[in-house]
Amino acid sequence: MNNEKPRVGCIGAGVLGSAIMQRLIHCGFAPMLWNRDRSKLAELLKHDATEASSPAELARNSTFVITCVSDGRIVERVVFGKDGVVEAGSADKVLVDMSTCAAAQTRQMAKRLADRCNMAWLDSPISGGAPAAREGKMAIMVGGDEEVFERVRPLWDALAGRATLMGPNGSGQATKMINQVLVSTGLAVLAEACGLAERAGIDAAKIPSALAGGRADSRQLQEMFPKMAASDFSITGRAALMVKDLELIHDLARDLGAPMPVTAGVTELFRRMVADGWGDRDNTEMVNFYRARKG
Repeated sequence: MNNEKPRVGCIGAGVLGSAIMQRLIHCGFAPMLWNRDRSKLAELLKHDATEASSPAELARNSTFVITCVSDGRIVERVVFGKDGVVEAGSADKVLVDMSTCAAAQTRQMAKRLADRCNMAWLDSPISGGAPAAREGKMAIMVGGDEEVFERVRPLWDALAGRATLMGPNGSGQATKMINQVLVSTGLAVLAEACGLAERAGIDAAKIPSALAGGRADSRQLQEMFPKMAASDFSITGRAALMVKDLELIHDLARDLGAPMPVTAGVTELFRRMVADGWGDRDNTEMVNFYRARKG
């Protein structure tokens, strides 16, 4: 079955990257993997996957190269640095960047890759987190050429609940910024509401079922509020990465002259989490800002 699948290489084995790798293996791909910290690949390599010695080797042996790393600086390094993807790029290959980066930087990198080796670029940031990635239900917002978008259809079929072409390069990243406005402000409101419920003596764990189907219902309410109520702070998204995304949002808003007063307030809350040493903790720990202090 693997011989019928496109050759796929994956760069980046963080929380999301690892989930994407797991999903591809589950769907019958035999991906080639690369990560700076090789220890993160150990479990994955027990299955139908192989390890590349460099991003260049991975690109040489792949038709589609997926990058899912923490920021644009690292994307640039793995694509254009020593032994980077560009060294083995060609017109029959596609780079599918599932990282979250600035739209302007993405447009620049896409042009640079095309100029250097004729390799196409799709900015393809994702929403839904690791659980959606493992289940193939991610929302993927894509910027790039329509023909290239269709060429990559086997990846969308495996990984996405919905993949939407939003426009040329950079459009996927701009859409991800809109997504993160809604996600970040939603998390802050949920944390505030959970704190209020607890202070009012209400069983906060009952709130999602009580509000299900009403106008306050949302996927975030059903997924993240129970984590807050149960103080389940297992990692689904780190505060430091949310701050990174929020800074990108404000850069884009400044360029466009768009007012973002609510997002600005939420940004300060996430910055406080990082300043308090919670940068590597789950976003849902924001609820602790709102809980009654004892003693």
